[in-house]
Amino acid sequence: MFKALKATEVDEINNAFGSKNVGLVIDGKPILRDVNLLFPAGEVVALVGHNGSGKSSLLKMLGRQIAPTHGTITFGGIDIEQYNSATFARSVAYLPQDIGSGSDMTIRELVNCGRYPWHGALGRFSDLDRRMVQSAMVSTHVEQFSERVVGTLSGGERQRAWIAMLIAQDARCLLLDEPTAALDIAHQVDVLSMVRRLAHENGRSVVIVLHDINMAARFCDRIHALREGRVVASGTPRQIVQPDTLNEIYGVAMNVVDAPGQIYPLAYVE
Repeated sequence: MFKALKATEVDEINNAFGSKNVGLVIDGKPILRDVNLLFPAGEVVALVGHNGSGKSSLLKMLGRQIAPTHGTITFGGIDIEQYNSATFARSVAYLPQDIGSGSDMTIRELVNCGRYPWHGALGRFSDLDRRMVQSAMVSTHVEQFSERVVGTLSGGERQRAWIAMLIAQDARCLLLDEPTAALDIAHQVDVLSMVRRLAHENGRSVVIVLHDINMAARFCDRIHALREGRVVASGTPRQIVQPDTLNEIYGVAMNVVDAPGQIYPLAYVE
């Protein structure tokens, strides 16, 4: 069950992000209220909850896409508003749910865009940039498609290409908003396995919005759950995937079962 964090805890430097009394109001409607959370460095942390619970809004605030109405968000123990744009962009990479551009580029051209924060639009593309791009494509297994146009790829391949762009950015933290939306189960597993591998192999921090609690339990180190703009649970997958906690998160009766050979439980609706 969720234990409220002390205000001083959110500024610990060993966390990628921290939120202290964060709230968001849009057009007079409260979207998030009193959000106090830690996102430990080097972990894959899921944001879960029903539609409209504030998951994507919180992710946008972490990525400085929108500003909180009140409260403070820190990155590495420093208020994110104190970072200049270039420094923050080199440290934090954000991938929105709705990606409306890039379909006419080749994969290589798209991944090249990840180097923009390091030299700007008019900067010279260096040998280091080329190495970073090639390494990102290899690590996400899209190098064999590098000259294909993004718009011709399958959904799973497109997600790999976009994540390759974030890896090329060489950011310490990746923010992913429902990267498995509209993917079939096989591609969901493929993309989330890749995200977890890239995080744990390279010490990156990942914050990822997911709808499927079982996918969150399987691939994430920690889960933060929101309901109606408030934090209702926070902990490890085994702590979160409990009948009472799931009912509090989703408002429906759910039960869990231990899956043979797995370290995480599986949730199902009764």
